[in-house]
Amino acid sequence: MTNNAKISIRFFNDREVRAVWDEDNNKWWFSVLDIVAVLMGYDDYTKTRNYWKYLKSKLKREKNELVSTTNQLKLAAADGKKYLTDTLDSEGVIFLAKYFPNNKATKFLDWFTYSDNSIDGQSKKKAYSFFESNLISEAEVGTAKSLQKIHAYLFGGLYDFAGQIRQKNISKGGFQFAVSHFLGSTLRLIEEMPENTFEEIVDKYVEMNIAHPFMEGNGRSTRIWLDLLFKKHLKQCVDWSLINKKDYLNAMVKSSTDSTLLKHLLKNALTDKINDRELFMKGIDYSYYYEENE
Repeated sequence: MTNNAKISIRFFNDREVRAVWDEDNNKWWFSVLDIVAVLMGYDDYTKTRNYWKYLKSKLKREKNELVSTTNQLKLAAADGKKYLTDTLDSEGVIFLAKYFPNNKATKFLDWFTYSDNSIDGQSKKKAYSFFESNLISEAEVGTAKSLQKIHAYLFGGLYDFAGQIRQKNISKGGFQFAVSHFLGSTLRLIEEMPENTFEEIVDKYVEMNIAHPFMEGNGRSTRIWLDLLFKKHLKQCVDWSLINKKDYLNAMVKSSTDSTLLKHLLKNALTDKINDRELFMKGIDYSYYYEENE
């Protein structure tokens, strides 16, 4: 292991899965304790550690090779210090997850191997590749056309209306989004809104959310659209992993009449790491998690 090892922090739902990059062998090593906590639904470190201790002993008795493939590496903990912890490479993670025959394990494996064949799973794979796509030119950022391009990229081949402005009225939780008949003029007005400051960008984002131009997939597309606006004008983007799902959804509900809470959440999550691929990937995980039904 080299001293300048890259650090990857990925999220499965609201849980951290720490990993460290091995320059010598060109592979990621993932924290076993983080994976056990995810698969068992544990929030308690001691409980997680004890379960792994029990499972490791069981595997040793069965002369299972998984234990011998674990590698002890230093990973940063919540207190900022680094501690030696058991890690597994990708093959080991997949093998370990198969010892947890529950729906959570299946979902975790789909996430880890990018093999979720649901619409959301397929769309998320496309979203991961958006970072390298250079799909939207800087001149287009903030336009309805750029949002349509994002939506078409994420949902092309999954929805027959990908990238198309809706022709029907829709509502959610009793809230009626912009009337479809006037959507064209509504989107033109939103395009003309100023976008030079943080306040102006969030106001524009709120109006686009109220417009909700697509039948499905508005939130996932519009959060990327918002980040492109921040990158262009502020040289910043949102670290979505810093924004709790319930807090975000609550703020979005309130934003149609008062965007104070939303602005507070977004401002506190801004970062200048606009070229950090890991941050982008982590943000996609969170963005799609916001849309999942509990």
